[in-house]
Amino acid sequence: MDGTSSSIDSTASVEPADPAGLSIAGLLDHDEIRDGGPEVVAGAADLHRTIRWVHIADSAQVERFLEGGELVLTTATTFRRSPAAMREFLDQLERAGAAGTIVELVDEDSEPDHGAAAVLREASAGRTLPVILLERRVKFVRITELAHRRLLAQQLSRLERAQEIHETFTRLSLERAEAQTIVDRTADLLGAPVVLEDVAHRVLAHAGPGSETLTQNWTDLVSGARRAPGAEENGRWRQTPVGLRARRWGRLVVPGPAEAVVALEQIIERAGEALTLTRMADRDEQDLLLQAQSGLIREIADSEVIDEGTARARARSLGFTPVDGAQFVPVVVRLDRDAETEPTRIQLQERGLTQEIVAAATRLGLCVLTTSLQSGVFGFVLAPTRTASAHRRTSSEELLTALLAEVDDYAASWVVGVGRAGDSLLTAASRIEAASQVAEVASTLDVRERAFYRSSDVRLRGLLSLLAEDSRLRTFAEGELGPLFEGGDPDDAELLEFLELFLAHGGNKSAMARAGFLSRPTLYARIAKLQDRLGVSLDDAESRTALHVALLWWRMSG
Repeated sequence: MDGTSSSIDSTASVEPADPAGLSIAGLLDHDEIRDGGPEVVAGAADLHRTIRWVHIADSAQVERFLEGGELVLTTATTFRRSPAAMREFLDQLERAGAAGTIVELVDEDSEPDHGAAAVLREASAGRTLPVILLERRVKFVRITELAHRRLLAQQLSRLERAQEIHETFTRLSLERAEAQTIVDRTADLLGAPVVLEDVAHRVLAHAGPGSETLTQNWTDLVSGARRAPGAEENGRWRQTPVGLRARRWGRLVVPGPAEAVVALEQIIERAGEALTLTRMADRDEQDLLLQAQSGLIREIADSEVIDEGTARARARSLGFTPVDGAQFVPVVVRLDRDAETEPTRIQLQERGLTQEIVAAATRLGLCVLTTSLQSGVFGFVLAPTRTASAHRRTSSEELLTALLAEVDDYAASWVVGVGRAGDSLLTAASRIEAASQVAEVASTLDVRERAFYRSSDVRLRGLLSLLAEDSRLRTFAEGELGPLFEGGDPDDAELLEFLELFLAHGGNKSAMARAGFLSRPTLYARIAKLQDRLGVSLDDAESRTALHVALLWWRMSG
């Protein structure tokens, strides 16, 4: 089995580990095998197969010694004369999943054994298993030594690489690195573009060669990748979800081929974990801060002892640092909901929108002091910060408009109520309740044309909202509209809608006829019937006002 052909020196250094693994083709490039005159008699298309280990065998019964991925070296001494035995040997290699085989066929005089070579060629015909024939003697021990040193070097390299990856992302997690920093480091390790996107495919961060160009049309690229069959499976796209399983908030994507990168999947997965942990830590800290701010606002609202100086000092310690002379704006945000909306979903939306507003305020040089009021409703006091001197000449309305524009594309709908601004933090905190009432009233509007509403915008609705639970208002409304509910006439519901049409157009009959698609005779008949049922004249201004108030209250109260 050990020949006398030239071979590599036992002290020769091993080449650096190939990141892609040791392949049969790579092993054939070495002098030790080239000196044996290698001839590929089968499986030339599969020489890229990765070698897991090298095994020497000189028996046809080799299958029981293999686990898959081995390169089998043999002289076929016991079966080189039998085509059937040679075929069985190769069949066993294929069944065991061997990477391939190198067969040395020389006689006792170290000359090529042409007869055995003919048997091997016949048995190998049509196989995909790489079969390499050597017709000059080599030392198999040198080949196994060479291969095993290379394989061990690769394993050591992988361990060192894994340790580097582990230490890198552990350090980033402990340092609470920003998302962009984590994406930057991931791109460095991969040597490829990396994109962090949210669930709506908006790019949150990107890095690596060509990432800037990729992200310019990112939505189109993502759509195209999804339409292309097997786009992600064939290696063009690699990705990992980011966020806890029940609350995925994005994914980390490598939009291109990167198969040759060592520990590719490990790098991507560890980067995703680091992003998840960093976001969780940020949220935990932010949640505690928001809870502390909410407690301070409640204390200001409930206490008669705390003074302006104390309130500002406490707020400053919680990150609320307004510029001197700033105007404080009380604001309340009310998320839209209906009877079918899950409470958990509302809470998540409230939490997410609160954090978005806090982040947007920081970007704009503003500060907010937040408080949670009830499920789906939260408030905050808004003011420019000490670092934003340019905001001194900007009105409170402009500041709030800019802030709301920053979060306009958040995946939820809401309405904003605003109280009167002032130069006192105590007063602003106490006016959050009034802003909440405005938001509640604005939420009942059929059409919303404003980014936010003040009490002057909701007018009569605001007053009725304040008096909604007053039994005297209920009695008044029922007295005015009672005749339309007590008679049991099936036309009453239609008359109620006609009353609303009449009041909406101020009794203008031409406008009513156009809006209601009514002929003049029908219009006059309905007016007469409505007046008869209500027992009042609709030409009387006071009657119209009373009916308008009653109808508005009835609609708001459901």
